Amino acid sequence: MSEFKNYTINFGPQHPAAHGVLRLVLELNGETVVRADPHIGLLHRGTEKLAETKPFNQSIGYMDRLDYVSMMCNEHAYVMAIEKLLGIKPPERAEYIRVMFAEITRILNHLMWLGANSLDLGGMSVFLYAFREREDLMDCYEAASGARMHATYFRPGGVYRDLPDTMPQYQPSPFKNAKECKKLNANRQGSLLDFIEDFVKRFPKCVDEYEALLTENRIWKQRTVGIGVVSVERALALGFTGPMLRASGLAWDLRKKQPYSVYDKLQFKIPVGTAGDCYDRYLVRVAEMRESNEIIKQCVAWLKQNPGPVMLDDHKVTAPKRELMKGDMESLIHHFKLFTEGYCVPEGEVYVGTEHPKGEFGIYLISDGANKPYRLKIRAPDFVHLSGINDVLAGHMLADVPAIISTLDVVFGDVDR
Repeated sequence: MSEFKNYTINFGPQHPAAHGVLRLVLELNGETVVRADPHIGLLHRGTEKLAETKPFNQSIGYMDRLDYVSMMCNEHAYVMAIEKLLGIKPPERAEYIRVMFAEITRILNHLMWLGANSLDLGGMSVFLYAFREREDLMDCYEAASGARMHATYFRPGGVYRDLPDTMPQYQPSPFKNAKECKKLNANRQGSLLDFIEDFVKRFPKCVDEYEALLTENRIWKQRTVGIGVVSVERALALGFTGPMLRASGLAWDLRKKQPYSVYDKLQFKIPVGTAGDCYDRYLVRVAEMRESNEIIKQCVAWLKQNPGPVMLDDHKVTAPKRELMKGDMESLIHHFKLFTEGYCVPEGEVYVGTEHPKGEFGIYLISDGANKPYRLKIRAPDFVHLSGINDVLAGHMLADVPAIISTLDVVFGDVDR
């Protein structure tokens, strides 16, 4: 008789599905996973502690670097927490801009997830298609904030600046001739809002292309249907939120259930799955991209009709305009004080949860009345989802591990914090 024994192997610590550095210690019985033990901390930068050593307004850039695929969504929760403690409310135009960019970020996140998930299961094409659309949305980030990724665009009291009236143009180069540049610049002749409007008109057809490649693809379905099933009761018990929970059949979305910003003024649906497997999580995220597109469309229409301020006029909290700072001594002092020592926030504690592309992203902030947080705790959705990986993986084959890691949609800046 042959003797059988369990093997313990390292899966990782680097794997494309993880978008970071995850070491999974897998206990295998043949090719069946008996137990999965996630080892994290390989990307740890101590964000929560660093934020406690700096003035409130100097930690916004740290938020971008948490989940570096959902930059402005991270900023949103942190900035809202500060505003709640200060008792201030940004102008309505700033709120619409925030929501529009939060939904642009949701599409950016889901495109990265879709491309990487497809790549992990052997499909190259979708990865290239998804990055084609990501490039346009990255240009929107750059036009508004000056940075392609780490925007630091949301600020307590509003947003850094209003949306630009012009879009950057492609210039002829050794790689692109004048004819190619003219074609690429065709939809860049107006403002940023015109460019976004053009994008939301053509994006549904792009989603149709992704679905044509995957939704009824028999190999894709063999790799995802019935894999990584999580019942709605188990998903709730494990603390799952976002697409991980909605794919199991519960229509829980903070934008609808606990509305913040201007989400209560916008029309959109909550996509919900039934089986709670990898395939349903794929369908939910694809449907979410379509809904986000509709939200952006409504925001663009409102912003075109309603000009106005995008930042509060309280220079104890918000920076004065640069042209004012150059000629007015008081504005210069405000500017200097704001960017050196910041501002003191009233004593208190606050929790703000937002509907991040991956689930509920929460900021728990305690102030002792000083100019920096006394404590900052980040509730990262991917950390919670990764905590339940043993539940989801156990009993599956080794070949299913990449599919399940990928469907959790984890980014390690957020997990390791």
